[in-house]
Parts: sequence; structure tokens; C-alpha cells
Amino acid sequence: MLIGVIADDFTGASDIANTLAKGGGGSPGLATTQFLGVPSRPAAPECQAGVVALKSRSIPAAEAVEQSLAALAWLRQQGCRQIVFKYCSTFDSTAEGNIGPVGEAIAAELGVRGVVACPAFPGAGRSVYMGNLFVGDVPLNESSLRHHPLTPMTDSDIRRWLRAQSRESVGFVPWTTVAKGSAGLSVALAKCAADGDTLVIVDALTDADLLTIGEACAEAPFVTGGSGIAIGLPRNFHRAGLVEAAQKTFLPVSGREAILAGSCSQATLAQIAEHEKAHPVLRLPVVEIVEGGVSASDVIDFIERNEGRAPLVSTSQPPEGVRALQARFGTDVVAHAIDRLFAETATALVSRGLRRLVVAGGETSGAVASALGVESLNIGPEIAPGVPAVSTQNGRLALALKSGNFGQIDFFARALATLDGTA
Repeated sequence: MLIGVIADDFTGASDIANTLAKGGGGSPGLATTQFLGVPSRPAAPECQAGVVALKSRSIPAAEAVEQSLAALAWLRQQGCRQIVFKYCSTFDSTAEGNIGPVGEAIAAELGVRGVVACPAFPGAGRSVYMGNLFVGDVPLNESSLRHHPLTPMTDSDIRRWLRAQSRESVGFVPWTTVAKGSAGLSVALAKCAADGDTLVIVDALTDADLLTIGEACAEAPFVTGGSGIAIGLPRNFHRAGLVEAAQKTFLPVSGREAILAGSCSQATLAQIAEHEKAHPVLRLPVVEIVEGGVSASDVIDFIERNEGRAPLVSTSQPPEGVRALQARFGTDVVAHAIDRLFAETATALVSRGLRRLVVAGGETSGAVASALGVESLNIGPEIAPGVPAVSTQNGRLALALKSGNFGQIDFFARALATLDGTA
């Protein structure tokens, strides 16, 4: 294994796995496998990039550090030459969050400073300029992310976010330095390391900037960022002559289908409305889920009655509805009730012959994948920027695990078609 990734949620892991499998800058990607949790056995010899998906984004920092260091230990056992800590391209976190503590813990274990921290992902509309994160053409704190139910992003200056979380000083490299090329960026990162900066926010506006960052990190043991940070990394290993031809591991899967949507992002809400124009949609009242008025059998019945029609079941609702429910029942109670319902539903459906499953929402995807007992996934073709088709190692189940804000307006129909190879 050449590159090892520690991802803080399941959909984010699929996101960066997709990037590594595609490659960039005119260079092909790497044979990539996504592991759900820290594996208990070695990776297959043909795996060139391994992505360990944790569910550590919103848990206490000490637990996130412990899980991430366990993933690091396994990846080092696989012989990885470079480690990547992947977090959300919208820096989903809080002032007490996990990005700083995990980044610093891994850096300490590897004995490095001057580590790039860049969540930019231009393909999904995320860019960093003067240390501020933009979503499209608006600052992060003016986007819909300011209403995120778990990690409301109220400040676009990610230097301040990271400094609030970090014990050590945080450096910064502006776009004017990145634009001059990888040599100058390497010098700037070395200076940050000499100044005692462990993590360094680096500006990036375009994929070309990410390729520059990738080239500057060719020898770096450790890099952090969103999935975009990986665009230029496979090219380094190809140039060094370390990559053999990647083997194709994903094969399309046809058969019974279902869509489960737990995300409350604006993008997912619009995608559900679009899907409902031509396909059956069941909108579940969250109050009834929490109070036990809705069961997995109700959901399964709806899906099986609508087999072949791309049925979608949703708990998604606008931010104000989410806040009201959280205030009434508590954030954890609401989240756990939804995750449990979808996990039980997915497990039962797969045992009854479901072959294609689309899940919207990082927390929901993690709950479903964990319940299914999936240990690893083969990375297939891209459905949308940041979202690949994936399949289980035995090829019996194909999935699309979508972060809430990702995907085209017709994502759900497009995803099912990609999973069975008809897109």
C-alpha cells in the first residue's frame, strides 16, 4: 500500500477514495479500497491506496484521537509511504472539535511539523482564500452550513477554527505563494515547520492549486484536508515508478433497489423533491420515529411494494424542523433513533435480496454500513464529484454513500443507474 487515509466519516471516506481512484493532473489513479473501521487483517496485495473510514467527526476529541491512531498503526503495518487525514471540505467541526487534536496526534506520532491543512475541493465548490473557506461564491458562515444541526459553521476563517482546537501554533500559506509553484510552497511549509507550526492552512482556489500542493507534498509523510487534497498525490507515485497497473475491482450489480435519505442538507432536500416527481417517496415524521410510532417493518413494506420504481424513504426536513426536534428530544436521541431505524431497515432488506442501496447523509451512511457488517468496499465509477459507486468484496451489494451536500439534482436516479451499469 502506498497511500493510507484516515477519514472521519463514511461518506467522506468514499469521497477521497473516489479521488484517489480517479487520479488527476493527467495521471491515472490508484487501486483503491475503502475499509469500514480499522481492519483486523492485512489489505489485499493489489491495494495501492487504502481508506479507513471512521465515524469520528462528532465524537469526543479523545475518542477520535484514539480511533485515528489505531487506524494509523494499521496503515503503517501495510507499508504506507504517505498518510492522509481526511475531514470534510466544509471543515465540519466546532471550537472543541476533532480536526486539530487528531491532526496534531498523528503528526506527533510521525514526528513531523509543517503539515498541510487544506479542505479545498473546487469540484464541489469549496475553495480557501486568505485562510477563509468559501462554498461557491459565499463565505462558509453565510452558506447553508451555518445551520448545520451538529456543527454549525459560524466563521469562515478556518485558521481561527483550527487554532481554537489546537494546542500548538497553526501556520498559514497564502494563495500568492501557492500560485508561484511547488518549490516556493515547499520552502514556505519548511519555514512554518521551523517556526513550530504543526498544522498549516494552505489556500487553494482551483484544481491546479491542489496539484501544486500535491507536488510540494511528494515526500511528505503526512497531509491533511478534504478529498481534493488527494488530486495530486497518485501522480507522485506514478512519477517515482512505484505504481503497477491498477486492477479493476468494481463490477456493476443489478437487482432490487432502495434509497434511504437521512440528510437534512439543502442539496438533499432538493434531490428528494426532484426524485418525487417520478418515483414513490415515503416521508417519515421524525416525531413518530423517536416515539416508536414508525418501525422498520413499515419502511420495508413500502420499499417492497414499490420494487422496481426506485423507492425513496426520507427523514430529511428543513433546518428549523431539525432544531425544533433537537430542542424537544435532544440531539443524540433524534440522531440515534433515525440511524437505528435505517440500520434495521437496510439489514432486513439486504437479507431479503436487496442488491442496490443508495444512502444520503454521512451519519446515516455510517450507521447503515456498520449495521450491514461491511468490512471493505471496492471503488467504482464516479456518480457525482466526491461520490463513487462502491461494491462489497463479494460483489453481491452495490452502494452509493452520499454526503448530504453532494450530487446533482437527479442524483438518486443517476446513482441507481450507475450501480447497475446502465448510466
